[in-house]
Parts: sequence; structure tokens; C-alpha cells
Amino acid sequence: MRKSNEIRFRPDGKLIIMQVSDPQDMKYVRKAMVKMLDNAYDKIKPDLVVFTGDNILGNHLLDARFGTKQIASGKAATLSVMKDSIRHICEPLEKRKIPFAMIYGNHDDMNAVSKDEQADIYRSYSMCMPMNTRNGKVDCDTYNIPVYSHDGDKLLFNLWMLDSAWYDKIQDKCFQAIKPETVEWYKKESARLTSENGGKPVPSLMFAHIPLPEIMNLIELCGPDAPGAVPCKDGWCRLKDDVRGQMGECPCILEETSGLFDAALECGDVKAVVSGHDHRNCFEGNYKGIDFIQTSCASFRCYGDKTRGVRVFEINERDPGDYITYFFNYDELCGRSAGAKLRYFWDADEKEKQKFTVLAGAAAVTAGVIGALIKKK
Repeated sequence: MRKSNEIRFRPDGKLIIMQVSDPQDMKYVRKAMVKMLDNAYDKIKPDLVVFTGDNILGNHLLDARFGTKQIASGKAATLSVMKDSIRHICEPLEKRKIPFAMIYGNHDDMNAVSKDEQADIYRSYSMCMPMNTRNGKVDCDTYNIPVYSHDGDKLLFNLWMLDSAWYDKIQDKCFQAIKPETVEWYKKESARLTSENGGKPVPSLMFAHIPLPEIMNLIELCGPDAPGAVPCKDGWCRLKDDVRGQMGECPCILEETSGLFDAALECGDVKAVVSGHDHRNCFEGNYKGIDFIQTSCASFRCYGDKTRGVRVFEINERDPGDYITYFFNYDELCGRSAGAKLRYFWDADEKEKQKFTVLAGAAAVTAGVIGALIKKK
């Protein structure tokens, strides 16, 4: 674990943050995701990598190379499997000496191992940001990362990392909500940073795994034949014309936010709220002066589509409030060679029916050839 929970701009005045959302895998990791992320680290060369939840498929112990098989039973075995699962996303950064930060999603906490115990696994890596180690009123993955000038003299930017889901084992229910204590912590810390900055709010990005309800203001109802239409509870919807990107499913939003968006408006520091959670959504839009950004998944074990990839944020020391963001998908990171396409086809879970058809066809052809040879003999 890193000693300091702060980072600095590069000597050239730039800061590159790479977001990885929903890697969501287990012990026998899909190699396509590992290859994609390795290529992203080498291509983008980020100063910080942020994992924004569902970092592992925490509530699935039926994990095998082929089919399903229960590979863990009980807390000790589950913890061992988790260490392997987390290693797949942390070790590549450890080798490259790239700092990384994380928050949890709804899948991370649905098992026998607590979030605090999982945090100790992440902290065992020297490049992991410390997270929350002091405030017992909020979760271990509720903290901030201050960004200082390249010489370390001045606070110029900030990253808010917020917990947005937790599993109640007694009720056997996952609560997808921002706790009131989290909002109070944010308001207090934001006011402190503003005071230290001479009364001027410190421009910030806010990361939470599950999108805030206000993201729905980027969406409009439409007919089923409209371009980009997806099913929603009221019929069909699509992104508004001024929203950039694509929506492959209606956003699954937080059940309760405890007034987080209003608090962000009041504090005046948040430039964008960044989420994941919905694997096929990758878009950016603005509501009341705050950008809402949703990033598609990196996982190949879970559902997704050709938007699998990573998001990049570029921040400039001379004007830190004016960030830019863009996205790299699998094809852009791994190429369109036959090998890359085969790797995608083999590892992507939504291709299971196609894979079964191909394997069944190959088996039938093989059986036919063998039968013909036997008959000939």
C-alpha cells in the first residue's frame, strides 16, 4: 500500500487517469480481458488507474474453465479464491509501478468476505492507494484523492471515491444506495478543501459504481423503431441528441442518493459524476452543469458487447477544471486480427450459443470423418 493518498501532475503538466469498470471476473480469468487491459496500460501509460466497482464476481462461486463447478465453500476457501481473482487486476499494475485506486460495486460485497477484508487484499499491493483508514463512519472505499501541482506546492484537483452498494446478509438483500453518512462526509471534506484553496472549490471528478438517478435526464422516451431505442419500464427510450456515445440498456440507477447531487451542486466542485454498472452503456452528457458519464464494462465473463474497453481522463495543470475524456474499445486496444477476433469470440460470454453451435458443428464434422474412415477400412 502506498503511504500517501495523493498524486501529482506530471512535470509536463498533464495527468492521465484510466477508468476500468466492471472487470467482474474470478479465479479462472478470461484471457481476453487481461490482454485488453495489458495493452491499455502500455498504450495509455496512465498516472492512475481507477477500478470503479464489480472488480470481481464476488457472489459467484460456481467458477470453472469450462461449465460450472463449485470451487470454494466457506470463508477460508472463498478468501483464497478472492486473492487469485484480485491478483489478476492488481498484479499487472504492480509490475508496471502504476498507482491504482478502487471502489466497490454491488457484486463485490455479496459473499462471506467483508469489504474491509477485501480491502486488505488490495492494500497488500504497494501501488494501491490507501483508501479510507481513519473514518469509521463511512465505508473503506469512501475517500478522496487530492491531486497536487507537479512540484507538490498546490492542490489543484480532486477525486471523490464513493461507496454505492452493500449487501445485508441478514435480509439477504443488496442495497444500492448512497448512505447519508457518505453525503455528510463529502460535504464536510469538500468544504475543508475549499477553505484550504482560498475559498474556491477544488475541481473534482466523482466516482460511484451505480449511476445517480439524475442520469435519466440524459434520456428521452421514444418509439421502438427510433434509432438507439432500448426497452425501459415505461416502454422505449434513447439518449437525447446532445448526449455523446451509445446506450445498450436503460440505466439501472441508485435506489437512494441521500441528496448527493444537490450537495454536489451546492459545493460547486464536481465537474463530472462517473459510473459503470450497466455493461453496455458508454456515454457522456450534462445536467445542470455537471457531466454524467457512464462507462461500459471490461469483463468478458459477464454480459457485454463491442464497447468493452476502458475510459481515459486527461487533466491539464494549467486549467484543471477543463478535463477531456475518451474511450478505447477492445478492437482499438487489441486490433482486428484473426487472433484478436477469435480471442474475443471465445471469451465473451454473450457468444456462448454461437460457441456451442461452432463446437457442435465441429464435433459433427469430426464424427463424420471418423465414421467414413472406419467404413472405408
